[in-house]
Amino acid sequence: MKKDLEHPPINFGKTGVLIINLGTPDSTSWLDIRKYLKEFLSDRRVIEVNPIIWQIILNVFILNLRPSKTAKAYKEIWMKEENISPLLYYTKKQAEKLSISISKENLVVDYAMRYGNPSIRSKIKTLHEMGCENLVILPLYPQYAAATTATVCDEVYRTLMKMRWQPSLKIIPHYESDPLYIEALVNSLNKKIKNINWKPDLILASYHGIPQKYFDKGDPYHCYCHKTTRLISEKFNSIEIKTTFQSRFGPQKWLQPYTDKALENLPAEGKKNVLAICPGFSSDCVETLEEILIQGKESFLNSGGENFDMVPCLNDSEDHIALLKSLIQKSI
Repeated sequence: MKKDLEHPPINFGKTGVLIINLGTPDSTSWLDIRKYLKEFLSDRRVIEVNPIIWQIILNVFILNLRPSKTAKAYKEIWMKEENISPLLYYTKKQAEKLSISISKENLVVDYAMRYGNPSIRSKIKTLHEMGCENLVILPLYPQYAAATTATVCDEVYRTLMKMRWQPSLKIIPHYESDPLYIEALVNSLNKKIKNINWKPDLILASYHGIPQKYFDKGDPYHCYCHKTTRLISEKFNSIEIKTTFQSRFGPQKWLQPYTDKALENLPAEGKKNVLAICPGFSSDCVETLEEILIQGKESFLNSGGENFDMVPCLNDSEDHIALLKSLIQKSI
């Protein structure tokens, strides 16, 4: 008589929630920075040019020249005591606080990075091994763009393609106009203004830029950014709010107006007291802390500005955790 086959033991019955941010190098060393940049800049959604030509440019020029400059920027904002980047620190805190806040039986909340560590692939594997038959993905990008949200989806799909027993999948979309998101931003603005001893002439809402040609091809990112600014303005109408775009890379035209150029020109326009906010970033990172609060501030003051400060990202604040919890609970 044929002996029945014994199925290998498998955990089951759980739901996994994975919040995913952009990523960060493992350290400020040249090699770790180079490794991170290579992964990031090799993404076909981030750089939409001929891949053969781009790989030559990337490996011969960029990856030999840019890591030193990028390492210097990261060293300015690196959390030395924790030996971790702010983005990784706050994303980890968000996952920990969400796990406590939701506190649902058979629910596991974790975090991953699109580039660098911990990877999406490793965290999905861990959740699967823990028995997560259902998977909820929350890309931490309020305003959808192909180079951010879509590339997170790409990596999730690539990971699932190699799994024999796939979990069910739910990806939470953009949330640029969610009332809790707008309320959290407005609250953060009000809190900051109460703690400075000067009144802003202008609030600069700076979002990460994308090449203009991506917008021309149909990417909705530009519209979502302006929608967020409009909704903040409707709740916060005492000071003018201006939308700008930062972090452009290379010679091609990007979304305008550029944040760095705006900061150089605002003093001459009579806006000498400026408060910046970066609504598109869910956690403080090199783009907010070094590019805006250090470089941007220096440029603004050198151009004749008098007062400059930046509203911290929502990070692991109570308002932000409440927003993320609300988004997740709609999907579980």
